This record gives sequence, C-alpha cells and structure tokens, in this order.
Amino acid sequence: MLQRAPTMPSNPIRPTIPLDVDGKHHGFLRLPYSRDDSAWGSIMIPITVIRNGQGPTALLTGANHGDEYEGPIALFDLAYNLEPCEISGRVIIVPAFNYPAFRAATRVSPIDQRNLNRIFPGRPDGTVTEKIADYFNSVLVPMADIVLDFHSGGKSLDFVPFASAHVLDDKDQQARCVAAVEAFNAPFTLMLLEIDNVGMYDTAVEDQGKVFVTTELGGGGTASGTTVAIAKKGARNVLRHAGILEGEPEIGPTVMLDMPDDDCFVFSQNEGLFEPWVNLGDPVERGDVIARIWPSDRTGQPPVDYHACRSGMLVSRHFPGLIKTGDCLAVVAEVVAA
Repeated sequence: MLQRAPTMPSNPIRPTIPLDVDGKHHGFLRLPYSRDDSAWGSIMIPITVIRNGQGPTALLTGANHGDEYEGPIALFDLAYNLEPCEISGRVIIVPAFNYPAFRAATRVSPIDQRNLNRIFPGRPDGTVTEKIADYFNSVLVPMADIVLDFHSGGKSLDFVPFASAHVLDDKDQQARCVAAVEAFNAPFTLMLLEIDNVGMYDTAVEDQGKVFVTTELGGGGTASGTTVAIAKKGARNVLRHAGILEGEPEIGPTVMLDMPDDDCFVFSQNEGLFEPWVNLGDPVERGDVIARIWPSDRTGQPPVDYHACRSGMLVSRHFPGLIKTGDCLAVVAEVVAA
C-alpha cells in the first residue's frame, strides 16, 4: 500500500490587509494565541503595506529585540507619512517585529523566552516566536528585494550609531549589501563580525540572496533625537537607493570601520561595578585600559583592569552600571577611512 507523504503544517499567521494591492493599507499580522485570559485570542502585529504599481519590494523591520527603539519610532513615522504616490513598487513596514517583546520592553519574548534573532528559520508549528520567524522567512522575505532591520544596543549595550553589512561568500551579493549600507549613510559604516550568526534573521535573509542592511544606532534601552533622526533619514535613503522612493540618497560624511577578527571583542571575566575608562568613538591603542570592574560586595579590594586587544576605535561598551561574568564589556573596531 502506498503511503501518503506527511504534509508540512502551514503557518497560522494571517495578514488582515492585502499584501499585493495598490494603495496604503494599515493592519495586522494576526497570530492565533490561546491563553488564560483569551481562549481564542490573537497576537496582533502591526503592519503597513504601501504599493504603487510595479517595482522593487522593501521589507523594513524594527524591534527584532523589544528594548530597541530607533527602528520602531522611524517605522511608525514612515508608515504614517509615506504615500503611494511617492513610490514605485512596494514597501512592507513592520515597526515591532517581535511584538510581544516590544510590548514588554524586553529583549526576548516574555511568552516563550525565545530570542527572535537567534531562532530562524523558525517553525510553523513551534512556539510563538518560532511561528513569527517562520512567517517572515517563508512569506515576507521571499517577497522582498531589499531588507532593512533596525537594531540598537537595548538595555545592555551602547553603540556609536552605525549601519553595517556582513562578509559573505557571494561577493556580488556582499557588494550590493555594502552599497545599500553606504546609502543608509549612518555616521559610521561597519563591516560587522557577529559573535554567532546561527539562527539570525540576518543570515536567513542573506541565505535567500537578498540585499540586507542592519544597524546599531545607540542603546541603553532608549532613543535620542540624534539616533531617531539617523534612523528616519536612513530608511528613506535605503528606499531611494532601491529605486522605490524618488530622488537620490541624502549623503553626509561617514567613518568606515571594520571588525576583522575576534580580538575586537572584550568579554568580562568578573562581575561587579563597571567603570568605563574610554568613551564611545574614542581612539584606543592595543593594551590600553578601556574599563575596570570593582568588586561590589566589599571595600578595600582592587579593581580588575580590562585592556584593548587591538588598536582602533571604541564602538560599543557595556551599558548598565553592574556587569556579570560573560557580558560583552567593549568592542574595538579598526578605522578604515574617515
């Protein structure tokens, strides 16, 4: 007897608006979620789709981590202000990608404790976060020609404001990504080395051959007028670069940075009171003290000094006043051109 091959489960997320109809449509990605206070409830992820005829598609996302705010601010603003008559093609805007984490102001989802940016490609029959990842990986990303995913340091890190691309095996794709990152035109432009790219949205998008732009625009679990302005300008610049929005990108000066190896990272091997010795954007030399950690449980004990493993610029630092063993303490990048 022939046995029927098992069918793959379908993702339960459904958009409440059309994704392929001209005009401007505000709605939700509705994810059924049965919980104690709502037996037939749903998680409603805000989405805007703006389309005008034929042309490229851009997918713009924020709050991949829920405590990062420049992206959501810029994208709620763009969804409100951008009109179909201004574009050729389609713009899909999801200001709060990881909506449960965004509402809770946490890095990971409070529902399943999963990190959306470490769980791709996701599962259609998995947890809430896995379902969100699967829907983007299988439905929205395949529609896109270019993807912009906003990040900042959240509550635990602070960064100089940069847009970044990754080193890819496909050098033609890498060149397209770098061109889009340069068009974003943050004050700093970085070739980013990830600590661990397994399960990242970035990797999933790049594996589909798409042009991908990401950012780190600040941190500390908040936003500033400066970093929000960078995000707003950058989003429109990427749309102009893609040929979706009329006009040329607004280009100002940027400092080119590179992270060539693991020596860029400094991790804490102690816990205690964090004392920064170098400010973001400052130059450092290999061996310089960049921070020290004081024992926080008693007086009369010496601090532990932490040193730069390479020369360059301090582009990231631990943010809260207390630090734990294993936390990223600082990142030093090489200055390629100013």
